[in-house]
Amino acid sequence: MGERELYQPLTQHDKVTVVLYRVGIALATLIIAAAAYMSVTGPLLQGLVSANSLATVLILALYGAVGLSVFFIHLYVNKFHRTLKNLYYLSIAALALLFILGKGDIFGVLISRAYGPLLLLPLAGCLGFITAKEAFCFRLTEGYLIALLLPLYLLVIALGTMTARSASYGLVFIAALLVIFSLRKVFMPLHYDIGDKSAYT
Repeated sequence: MGERELYQPLTQHDKVTVVLYRVGIALATLIIAAAAYMSVTGPLLQGLVSANSLATVLILALYGAVGLSVFFIHLYVNKFHRTLKNLYYLSIAALALLFILGKGDIFGVLISRAYGPLLLLPLAGCLGFITAKEAFCFRLTEGYLIALLLPLYLLVIALGTMTARSASYGLVFIAALLVIFSLRKVFMPLHYDIGDKSAYT
């Protein structure tokens, strides 16, 4: 479980890495919330930029935000952190494939090819790993729900059994869970993410 005691003074490195980790979570939440808003109401910048271009930018930003959390998460069990990083590298390979197949139009592939949403599964796995880890450590139950719903949502979309309206509402629900999760996580004292480092040396 997560440690709430301050076992040792935090170093500058501890503080910076925890802040970067939480910034990644907050940015991922904002990006998914913006995508959910767009899916319901249309492009945020309608008339200034195409929906596909804006969605592609949001997807790229989401990869960056999740990557920030992946590389700055405090996981002292090395095999877990290595697994998480390898999953993120796989997600980057999937992103490259999306980019090649869509000739730069990543979102176009996601909405026009049945396999498109499946290529987001590694990224969803990374974000789900992070939310599940926090759920386990700090009893943030919505973290478990996010970890289960994200891949399930992508699988259902890939199967073509969800209407566009249902897909929009599904994304809104996931975004709402992420907002709750982020508000509960990012304002925790910084030392909660550090714990007792001596136990792992």
